[in-house]
Amino acid sequence: MLKVIKFFFTAVILLALLATALVYGALALSLPALTGVSTVDVLSDTTYLQRDDLGTAIVVAQNRADASYALGYAHGQDRFFQMDLLRRNAAGELSEFFGIAALPRDELTRFHLFRKRSRDIVNQLPSQHRQQLEAYAKGVNDAVSHSTFPSFEYLVTQTDREPWLPEDSLLVIFSMYLDLQGRSLKRDLTFGVIEDHFGPEMVTFLSQPSKYQAALDGSRFELKKVDIPLLPTQSVSAALVHDIDESPLVGSNNWAVGGSLTRNGLAMLSDDMHLGINVPVIWYRAQLNYQQDGKPLQITGVTLPGAPAVVVGANGHIAWGFTNGYMDTADWYELGAEDKTTFVLEDIPTKQGNHKYLLEMSEIGPVTILGGKKYALSWVAYQKYAVNLNLLNLETSETVDAALSACKDAGIPVQNMVVADKEGNIGWQATGAIPDRRMPAQRPLPASQYDLAWHNQAKDVPFVVNPKRSMVWTGNSRVVSTKQDARFGNGGYALGARSAQIKQRLFEKDLFDPEDFYRIQLDNEAYFLDRWHTVLLAVLQKDTARFAEDIKEVENWQRCACADSVGYTLVRKYRDALMDSLFAPLETQLTKSDLSLGVLERQLEPALWQLVSEKPESWLPNGQGDWDVFFADTYEKMRDDLMLKMTDHVDGSLQALRWGDVNQLNVQHPFSRQIPLLSSLLDMPKAPGFGDRYMPAVQGQSFGASQRLIVQPGDEVNGILTLPGGQSGHPLSPFYRKGFDEYIEQASTPLLPAQPIYQIVFTRHQSSSIDH
Repeated sequence: MLKVIKFFFTAVILLALLATALVYGALALSLPALTGVSTVDVLSDTTYLQRDDLGTAIVVAQNRADASYALGYAHGQDRFFQMDLLRRNAAGELSEFFGIAALPRDELTRFHLFRKRSRDIVNQLPSQHRQQLEAYAKGVNDAVSHSTFPSFEYLVTQTDREPWLPEDSLLVIFSMYLDLQGRSLKRDLTFGVIEDHFGPEMVTFLSQPSKYQAALDGSRFELKKVDIPLLPTQSVSAALVHDIDESPLVGSNNWAVGGSLTRNGLAMLSDDMHLGINVPVIWYRAQLNYQQDGKPLQITGVTLPGAPAVVVGANGHIAWGFTNGYMDTADWYELGAEDKTTFVLEDIPTKQGNHKYLLEMSEIGPVTILGGKKYALSWVAYQKYAVNLNLLNLETSETVDAALSACKDAGIPVQNMVVADKEGNIGWQATGAIPDRRMPAQRPLPASQYDLAWHNQAKDVPFVVNPKRSMVWTGNSRVVSTKQDARFGNGGYALGARSAQIKQRLFEKDLFDPEDFYRIQLDNEAYFLDRWHTVLLAVLQKDTARFAEDIKEVENWQRCACADSVGYTLVRKYRDALMDSLFAPLETQLTKSDLSLGVLERQLEPALWQLVSEKPESWLPNGQGDWDVFFADTYEKMRDDLMLKMTDHVDGSLQALRWGDVNQLNVQHPFSRQIPLLSSLLDMPKAPGFGDRYMPAVQGQSFGASQRLIVQPGDEVNGILTLPGGQSGHPLSPFYRKGFDEYIEQASTPLLPAQPIYQIVFTRHQSSSIDH
């Protein structure tokens, strides 16, 4: 019997080892070749794709089209599956990968008809830009064809690799529209439902301006006394407490100072874009070296796999960075019986065959039905100027003025572009697709008020060059003046606390070096929560016996989102719990229309603070005897729920609620979320949480600075570019995890690539022999 058991276990171990060997063998076969020679008919001359120890793609070409080919080849080798997901995400074609479970998402996306729009735009592009897309697509497809064994994602999903088309690069840009503006599309509908059920006074109350304002011109909205509207008794009694989803922190920080404020006399720029942090990371390091009009160019920064442009970076003369602009770029229009509509039948491919999706269209845009009424969406993403390749103009710009001028008609989601140049100048501009319509709305309008100016891109975009203090800063809150705000509208601005803290840090110093900028990027002090800390401490101190341990932790909260701070967790989560409870009547009503206050959450601070300060009787949640009891009970429930989540029981030490554990950074591959057994192979090591929402050091559990850039034009050799992960999406690649440790350790990874250690030569004259 013992021999049988021994044989059984030996067999199991051998089979496990064999399975592991087969998996690793299959993975190894799909590794791309990093050295070799290939013949390419579309190139004008010999072109080189080199890589350094980090895997940075270093392209050396004779012209931009050849550089686009080589960049496409690099992206195709390292990131094709991620590119595939981006184009399918925008086109509403994920069900072909993941089956009918992805159909609801595909239908939501197919509503926008981005595949059709991409095809139309490609045909309208200037010939030189079509040439870039075609060369890039050729590079991507050559890389895929040279890898005869598909990557593991295609083996798992049992799908084929479809060729990359020029229109797919535009779909990648549309995917960014969905990420950066998609959630804001429901703002107007949300305000409309609130006004219909709770009156215009409620809209005024919820949308009142905050004390946290940091516009570049110093202008401020007046903080007038706003009356708290009565809440109907039936709304309070029917309320169910929902977690109001925190709006995504999609946005970023950037700022710059002129040469007069740096120790070496060169202007300096900082940019850290806040996006989801996954495996692999969204950005891809690259340096493009090519000639234009006999002049050598070198552009270094990050690219978005799927598109041929350097998104953020420097070219030796200028440096540029972006944050999401959050201007109002979408309006809903209520259709009447006289407004004609048509129907479009869309085929959504799935593993089980095509799914028919019927979409109603109007002359304004696609139609949805809410409360028995038809509403048409006008979104800047539907306009012909929404997507183009004009961002490429930055590569040849040499001054701030030239850069701002070159990008006034860039076809990207509107961004706060900050630029610095070699001569010490700095500037800011609202850059991207901004509609020329003059009256942005906060709730749906009658269709008769549709403005044909939607079809034109705004020419009067706001900008600032070399302001008096020689500083510019943005953090997704209002940057424009109060007067300009009426012109361009609020599309979901951030609260302003983060921008105000960046501004404060800049005003604290007279001279800066890169280390000073890095400290601001990593600033996790909790100025915004100061007053909430005071509120919570007062609540707890009314019952010292009940909350003795809690009081100790809150008193020692360190005033920062520090990994070892329990007090920070308690203050932060208490504010959230108050918001969920106090706004439950509104959230309950909105959920009936498949809407949520989550799209307004970042601007509810003034209303929330007013409720907590004034304690209006009609807003006291149902079943609560008085406000003091409500405050204490809300805290205790919040704490116990959090303890259950972290430890599976409510007793025990509050040390389980350290912020570094509650907000632990968990960078995962999409597949490991569905197949946890793959976690050790695919995911990055977990790291203690550092940072939060309302401070420069933005970080959530799978969110945060997707890159950290600090650069002085003319001194790129001392520039910093740190990413939370590696270049390749292949788990056996030497570049898969490169850079992650430095990001977590808050180290300074160089902007410029190191000496290349791999090289692929693309030539028209030699036979193809990519080495494996």
